[in-house]
Amino acid sequence: MKAMTRRLIAGVVLVAAGVLIHFSAFADDAEPFTPVVTPNGATLEWTLAEDGYKVFDLTVEVIEWEIAPGMVIHAWGYNGRTPGPTIEVVQGDRVRIYVTNLLPEQTAVHWHGLLLPAGMDGVSGLTQRGIPPGDTFMYEFTVNQPPGTQMYHSHGDEMVQIGLGTMGFFIIHPRDPEFRRVDRDFAIFLSEWSVEPGSSMPDPSVMTDFNIFTFNGRAFPGTEPLVVKTGERVRIRIGNVAQDAHPIHLHGYQFRVTGTDGGPIPESAQWPETTVLVAPGQTRDFEFVANVPGDWAMHCHKRHHPMNAMGHAIPNTLGVDQSPLTGQIRALLPGYMPMGEKGMHEMTEMNMPGPPNTLPMMGGEGPFGSVGMGGMFTVLKVRDDLVSYEDPGWYDHPPNELAESIHTRFACPVHPRLIRMVPGRCPRADCGKHLMQME
Repeated sequence: MKAMTRRLIAGVVLVAAGVLIHFSAFADDAEPFTPVVTPNGATLEWTLAEDGYKVFDLTVEVIEWEIAPGMVIHAWGYNGRTPGPTIEVVQGDRVRIYVTNLLPEQTAVHWHGLLLPAGMDGVSGLTQRGIPPGDTFMYEFTVNQPPGTQMYHSHGDEMVQIGLGTMGFFIIHPRDPEFRRVDRDFAIFLSEWSVEPGSSMPDPSVMTDFNIFTFNGRAFPGTEPLVVKTGERVRIRIGNVAQDAHPIHLHGYQFRVTGTDGGPIPESAQWPETTVLVAPGQTRDFEFVANVPGDWAMHCHKRHHPMNAMGHAIPNTLGVDQSPLTGQIRALLPGYMPMGEKGMHEMTEMNMPGPPNTLPMMGGEGPFGSVGMGGMFTVLKVRDDLVSYEDPGWYDHPPNELAESIHTRFACPVHPRLIRMVPGRCPRADCGKHLMQME
């Protein structure tokens, strides 16, 4: 009952915190640091005990989790989400964390990268008894280490529990509020899933052949954008406890890698990049000044990872003329459409229905048509004039700063950014209007 009461209180506080953050954008920060924004996520609130400890509540449980509109999976997470809510503390804080286990098996929580007594390290069977289903364990320690990006995750039956989503950020802010202060501070967890088309239960036994890749548990087009005002200093923190290493690439900017899971990198040792590799068990922080407005893609640069529902057991039909066989196949499969001869982008315009609860391989509409991406993909939106950090919509390019055809073009009168080289109809399934010649 006590665990359930704490959980209800934590839920109310999370909702209240979300409202507070929404209305306090562009206001003076109440905290002595810039609060971390976890896109599509949440921050775990705390209470102050009489003995000076910051008290947090975590409940690990089976959850229903939306990867993107049209796809919901059965996952395991903390406080109703995966990754779990981000924990933020300050150097020197004394921390007390209650962990309640509502999973069908025992668990433990490892505070990854934190320097603490061995009995608080959270390895089931080695440094503690596993937390049985229905029980609550207390972790208690003082944060005596450099500031930086750490993590928490299950350390019992990791294959299943981490594979189904039991992880989260543990952020340590500096005691000195001016130490490397930034204006916008984002945290993004990398995850991999294997979900058979038409199903909703991820297979945690898969080691390499994943077909869904997520930022903070969401695949594009379900990922929230990172909204920034021109001139602001930005920090992006990336965490990874998955199976694969991910090279995260940001368009439009060169940044400096400023931190690892070992803490801040001295300024003289930082290095410039446009892509940062984050291996399993690692975190990486990078920083830049957002001085170029626009919509800038950020994604994993492994080609299959900014995609959805990828399968690798299909024939390679690239460059193959399928017309001689199409009629014969349709006799067996009415409505069959040959695909893959000229690449995969055609699939984004066909709007072909797939199995239930399955995302299209490439999805998401941009201002000029299908983006042709999925998975680990999001957008950094930098704007000159912002009144809040809500999504400002698509960027309006200044004249002469947009690549265009030098030939006659045809555009949809309803969707003017859907442009083609030949006349025809709008490719959007909900439109179909005749294209008109552009001036």
